[in-house]
Order: sequence, then structure tokens, then C-alpha cells
Amino acid sequence: MKESTRNQLIEWAEKYNDPEYFREDPVMFPRKFAEDMAEGRAVLQDVEIAALFAAHFAWGRREMIIRDCNRLMDEMEWRPFDYVKAGAWRDDETSIHRTTKWIDVARICKRLKEWYFWHPSLESLTQDEFRTTIFRQKSDPKAPNKKINMMRRWMVRDDGKVDLGLWKKIKKTDLIIPLDVHVYNRAVACGLTRRKQRDLKTALQITDAFRDIFPDDPCLGDFALFGYDIDKDA
Repeated sequence: MKESTRNQLIEWAEKYNDPEYFREDPVMFPRKFAEDMAEGRAVLQDVEIAALFAAHFAWGRREMIIRDCNRLMDEMEWRPFDYVKAGAWRDDETSIHRTTKWIDVARICKRLKEWYFWHPSLESLTQDEFRTTIFRQKSDPKAPNKKINMMRRWMVRDDGKVDLGLWKKIKKTDLIIPLDVHVYNRAVACGLTRRKQRDLKTALQITDAFRDIFPDDPCLGDFALFGYDIDKDA
């Protein structure tokens, strides 16, 4: 990696790891409950459920994602854990977010209720267990699991800025960059990968490239790629 590229990525990461740039972002929903949790008005499970659905809805335009997360939280009366436990989930075929329907949300809530009956937190779930247990997707060792890795970044990183740092058993060094087409294109433009496939191996390659820059916190690099988009469009 060129020294100029390395320095630019460091500069972007430091600049854009700032709540100012994420006031209208899906992370605002788990952050709201994390703040309520600090004041005794919410519990960890509220934060986790908000994070899970906010990450699950995180595809498309930001305005649409925020709108639909708000619709979901309104349906939950802004008490996600109580909503999940109650079992009276809206389960019709109407779309809540793009191809995701209310019945899909209800099925996820059912699995969350079953999980929370036996476990106090989602933290112990591996990426593949999230796929198979919560989302009922097939196990896929090649999948980049963008939404799951986004949620894990939110819940684990603990610098007190954008991310929440509520999960303490997962190490920051074990996190993986949340990889989608936009992150992939930014990473290619920055010379972090030359692979053609947008799969787990590519996500790990990008993460390892950032590990050379931020050895204790490779997912700090996610903010650098975010900054690439902003600076490029400026």
C-alpha cells in the first residue's frame, strides 16, 4: 500500500468516526436505546433487537431505511424487547422495508423470543448461528454476512463515538468489515483488494489490510471507506 493511501485512510477514519456524520443513520436506533439503557429506561435486549433490525434494513437509501426503522419501532411502541416477548407480532404480507414483509419481521421476532427464553443476550451467536438460528438462512461459509457484521461492529467497538461497545466478550480484533457492493467498490478504489468476488474471503482481505493500519481495531477502517465516498463526492 502506498504511504499516501495509508495516510489518507488514517485521516478519513479519524475524521469520520464522529457521531456528527451518523445522526441520520441506522445506528441511531440502537444508540437511542443504549442511551436509555444508561438512564435505566431500557435493557440490553432492547439495544440488541433495535440493532438487529436496523442492520437488517440497512440496504437502500438512508432516508428510506430510517423511515422504515421508525415504522417498525412505532409498531413496537419503542419497547422492542417487550414486543418480542409479547408474541402479538404483526404478521401480514405488507412490505415494511423493500422486499422484507411484516410476516418476515414476525418470524424473526419468534426466533428472538425463543432465543431469549434460554439466553440473556445475542452476543454468543456466531455469524453462522445468526444466519441459521435467527434469520433461518442456510449455512454459507463463503457469505460476507454484511448485516450481521454491521451489527457486531455497532455492539462491540468501544471508543465511545459512533459505536456502542456493549458486548464485551467479542474482541475488536475479531470483527470483520461489513461488506456490500458500495464498501467493495471503495475498497477496490483504495487498493485494498483485487478480488472479483464479494464474499467472506474478500471481506477478510479488506479487514486484514486495515489490520496493518489499525492493528487493535481493524473495523475502524469502515469509517475510512465511508470518508472515501464523502470526499470523492465533495
